[in-house]
Amino acid sequence: MSRRGPLACATVMVGLVASGVWAQEKPKYGYKDTPMLPGGKWHVHDSDRPLPPVITPGTASTQDAPGSAPSDAVVLFDGKDLSHWKSDRGGEAKWDIRDGALVIHPGAGAILSRDEFGDCQLHLEFASPVPPKGADQGRGNSGVMFFGRYEIQVLDCYDNKTYADGHAAAIYGQHPPLVNASRKPGEWQTYDILFTAPRFKDDGTVETPAHATILHNGVAVQNHAELLGPMAFRALPKYRKHGPAGPILLQDHGNPVRFRNIWVRPLNHG
Repeated sequence: MSRRGPLACATVMVGLVASGVWAQEKPKYGYKDTPMLPGGKWHVHDSDRPLPPVITPGTASTQDAPGSAPSDAVVLFDGKDLSHWKSDRGGEAKWDIRDGALVIHPGAGAILSRDEFGDCQLHLEFASPVPPKGADQGRGNSGVMFFGRYEIQVLDCYDNKTYADGHAAAIYGQHPPLVNASRKPGEWQTYDILFTAPRFKDDGTVETPAHATILHNGVAVQNHAELLGPMAFRALPKYRKHGPAGPILLQDHGNPVRFRNIWVRPLNHG
């Protein structure tokens, strides 16, 4: 029996691969002989259906430091500047940045994101002023509004009673949160919100209303809640037709609430 050296063996292997003897075919997965899914575009387990894009997930925040955003997110505030924001009164945003946090400057007015979004996932973190001042709606009050009009309430609700549909994580004036998951004043809190924008018919009537699912500090407090319309104070909301995308608004309600680690992921439906 003859013995071949390493070089000879390597030469034989290269030749076999080149000739296709050892060539590996592309792995096969999925099926084409299965029922068609609704819409008539893809089969169940369709081998031709595009695979989800690969992203890098973000990291979790701690009380001492914010986490990072997913790689496909639009970062609206990373602790450095206000370049992604403008004033609702026109011109540059006039809130303050202190120790990596975006701080409401009372009386400066609301700020709007320069980017606009439709269906999206929003993450933001906020901390109520410490020591706490005021009570009811006058304590750590702000809000985040999709399209500049659909409000999720921001409020210090740690040992602070207020009306249910004005509570922290309420869809303001419409749906109280399922539970009060508020942390103490001064501690960082998180909102993770899945927002589905409303759709309108050509005549301006609502085809499908907006919906929101909210996690407050990791706790589900709104579960695909249907919005009755835009924010309204002491009134019933009423939808008015608008475009498919709009800005994120942070409200100035006169309290120096802090924000950090704000990012948005547009949700595209394939």
